[in-house]
Amino acid sequence: MRTLILVAGPSGSGKSRLSGQTDVPQVQLDDFYFDDDHPDLPVTELPGGTRIIDWDDRRSWNLQAAVSALEEICRTGRATLPSYEISSNRAVGTHEFEVGDATAVIGEGIFAIDLLEPCRAVGLDVVAIWLDRPRWFNFARRLQRDLRQRRKAPGVLVRRGLALARHEPELRRSALARGFTPYSMQDAAAAIRRFG
Repeated sequence: MRTLILVAGPSGSGKSRLSGQTDVPQVQLDDFYFDDDHPDLPVTELPGGTRIIDWDDRRSWNLQAAVSALEEICRTGRATLPSYEISSNRAVGTHEFEVGDATAVIGEGIFAIDLLEPCRAVGLDVVAIWLDRPRWFNFARRLQRDLRQRRKAPGVLVRRGLALARHEPELRRSALARGFTPYSMQDAAAAIRRFG
């Protein structure tokens, strides 16, 4: 059975970039968001009064589908995964994911911290990495990325980014309390290569 490497960290911390620096196959956990017409999606109010779906709330994301897919990948080496388009707020199809002869697979995304316990509960061997980077660096990277990808209107991205930056210390404490180990970008890449 393959090892699951969960890479967690705030939005903009470089989780995808880190995963791309290794030869270990990666599952983008953002693909498991619910579509925006899913019932009872959480809503947040940004400074200024704008109300949007809270895509940083775990209830906006299909945890059970992610656990099932990761278990299938770790046990069989393959699974059919959703293809989510963030700018459209919905899955736009599926894709086949295969790891070949890799001995590990990466699961990366902001909800990785919620996966550690349920993945271990189904018998998976899990390594839990928290990507530890300065919070205002994360804010700047996140804003630059989101503007480039036109994920939302610029004003929404700035207000959401400031709210996320304020929340980062609490998110870090939660991840470490659940069993994640903090790593710099360089040390995390070295750890992933060891397991992969």
